[in-house]
Amino acid sequence: MAASTKVLALESPTQTGEWTVVLPRKGRHRRNSRKITIAKGQQQEQQLWVPTDLEIDPERQSKLMHKIQACMKKIENSQFFLAFLDQMQIPKVLNHFHRVLGSESQLQMVIYGIGSIESHETPRLQLSLALLMKRKFSWIGDIEVFDPVLSATESQVLEDLGCSVLSLNEQGRREAKKSTLFFMPHCEAELYNNLLQANWGVESLNRIALFGNSFETYKQHVSFKYYDQEVSLMNSSVAESVTHILDA
Repeated sequence: MAASTKVLALESPTQTGEWTVVLPRKGRHRRNSRKITIAKGQQQEQQLWVPTDLEIDPERQSKLMHKIQACMKKIENSQFFLAFLDQMQIPKVLNHFHRVLGSESQLQMVIYGIGSIESHETPRLQLSLALLMKRKFSWIGDIEVFDPVLSATESQVLEDLGCSVLSLNEQGRREAKKSTLFFMPHCEAELYNNLLQANWGVESLNRIALFGNSFETYKQHVSFKYYDQEVSLMNSSVAESVTHILDA
């Protein structure tokens, strides 16, 4: 799979500063209604994607842009962001990023599962953090974004902010052909698993930096949920869907 895809030609911290962790729940309704159902062991197919609403609303576009600009100011002036910048510049952390960079000058950023930036503040805050990271760190390059819930208006605002909205639903299966920072702070375990599966090799894994939830959190959740029900962990459907996370 190519490392980048064609873009549209269209005109999770909480308010307390904590990230929201989304855990796999049995029977949860998925936001992508067009996702293909597959047999166990098969890879999910990638699909061409366009917003269900193809018209851009200028009034909504203007309001959303103002909301995002306000969120960026809110984060930039927060104690959380100052502490975050300090942590990002600790030599041990920077060394990890430089190792992923290798001989390249910038890490491409791919944002999966951002959610509706128009309907909810949490996605706007997460997007704002990603945009501020690019502003503050010269080693972060172009930003690509995808979530199947994005509207045409939201997609245009993202383009106006300098991001590229993917026209292919990769199901998280982006093979890292170059150094890439995957920004996924509010994604389900299955999306992380798809990404790891697509890059399950030394060379590919060494080209990836992940900004998101702790794999240990998912492991503990799966273990607790199924052991509590006296069901073998490795026989559970949830465990099978996050095999690479559990291995990692």
